[in-house]
Amino acid sequence: MTVSTADLKITWEKLPEDFILDEEPVENIDQPLLAAALREILEIAGLIVTGTLVAPNMGICATLNGKLVIKAPDWFYARNVQTLESKEIRRSYTPNLEGDIPAIVMEFLSASPNDEYSSKPTYPPGKWFFYEQVLRVPIYAIFEPATGLLEIYQLDSLGKYQVQQPDPNNHYWIAGVGLFLGVWQGTKAERTGYWLRWWDESGQMLLWGAEMVERERQEKANVQQRADRLAAQLRAAGIEPES
Repeated sequence: MTVSTADLKITWEKLPEDFILDEEPVENIDQPLLAAALREILEIAGLIVTGTLVAPNMGICATLNGKLVIKAPDWFYARNVQTLESKEIRRSYTPNLEGDIPAIVMEFLSASPNDEYSSKPTYPPGKWFFYEQVLRVPIYAIFEPATGLLEIYQLDSLGKYQVQQPDPNNHYWIAGVGLFLGVWQGTKAERTGYWLRWWDESGQMLLWGAEMVERERQEKANVQQRADRLAAQLRAAGIEPES
């Protein structure tokens, strides 16, 4: 599949099987934890179904003027993705060939220099240019874990990213996912700090697995406490409660 613009010819071709991907180490431990936490909520909520691709640090491919470009966002979500054969391992993702353009891509900022804001059009293009002008991803999220700053950019009618303002709850509606995205501060596992989380249309925060277990434990404890109080009241009235 080929898309032509005035200065750019975009071809969607699958990554060659013998292509050697750069194995760059993750910059810090926050990135995989943030990515896994986002996925966990969607999985528990039943929002990762057949044809859904949710991936951290996976290369998204496009061929620009005959040259292969691969960018690996820290997290992305795509729908209508072709299912692999049972023995195949997905090494990369080529939109328009293997499935839809991602509904959202995310980058988690670190202290080191980065090109998350780079609109450099020449080869190799910057991430901003690649997401906006090549992939045309509807929503681009940039999150700074150290400060909790979340920036959401959405493609306008002219195909340019425009910064979005949050709703009164400080959340952003992500249409392609069908949920609100926002920042939450607290502790999960071994990390205390700012996290990205999902909220449903009613404004209810979707829970992680450990939170659901704790909520169930607390509900059972509350039921037991009420039962114990009732039993004590019955005994005080001279009535032995049934076991």
